[in-house]
Amino acid sequence: MSDITTAIQLKYGEAARRAATGGQASCGCGCSATATPAGADPITRDLYGAEERNAVPDTAFAASLGCGNPTALAQLVPGQIVLDLGSGGGIDVILSARRVGPTGMAYGLDMTDDMLALANDNRRKAGVDNVEFLKGHIEAIPLPDNSVDVIISNCVINLSADKPQVFREAFRVLKPGGRLAVSDVVVRGEVPAGIRRSVELWVGCVAGALQDTEYRSGLEAAGFADVTIEPWRTYKVDDAREFLEQAGIDTSGLAEQVDGKFASAFVRAVKPA
Repeated sequence: MSDITTAIQLKYGEAARRAATGGQASCGCGCSATATPAGADPITRDLYGAEERNAVPDTAFAASLGCGNPTALAQLVPGQIVLDLGSGGGIDVILSARRVGPTGMAYGLDMTDDMLALANDNRRKAGVDNVEFLKGHIEAIPLPDNSVDVIISNCVINLSADKPQVFREAFRVLKPGGRLAVSDVVVRGEVPAGIRRSVELWVGCVAGALQDTEYRSGLEAAGFADVTIEPWRTYKVDDAREFLEQAGIDTSGLAEQVDGKFASAFVRAVKPA
């Protein structure tokens, strides 16, 4: 197991335990879906509407550490089989299960025991039966070939140290004509090497982000077609200064170098039929 993977498990295990006991999870860069407007994290704020928040247990919402709302992005319909890569506390799996209905199925894949325990508890609280949480790594998805209609993910693929393998695995398990619809952080332009080397920022969903052009070429190399990357929230210098300082990095002159470089994006792709 790599140092990055170990750090991710430790950080997200801590986040799960905090959410399970009524606290607010944090991904390591100050992010929290329930932050107050005055101190809301620029990556995770305002991702879910009131109706969606009311559809999941409070502990699922408290553990949400994503950068978008992939369940809305995916346009799910009844009867589909959905897989959430890096499902965390289960918020997107539960929302997906409600959208695909009793004739559909929603799988969540996570590698952290505490997150899986929290997700299963949230599933019971939500009263959804068409949900199953799987333990494993997104680089080796424990599902058969051609078994999933839609893959979603919420700011998790960027955490992987082997993104080409993630793309290949996603392509493998999707049915022909199946869709990838994920939210992720992407980079536009060059990023200072110090940020790339920071494990803390990698855990916090920033340092592992691909350039938008790399994301596209990686999906196409795995076999995907109709790839679109739609940045919808760009982070400015003040946002960068906040999460860099929280990671213990001196921002003197550095924050200016990342102004506008990071963005939350909707990524869509199709496995050709």
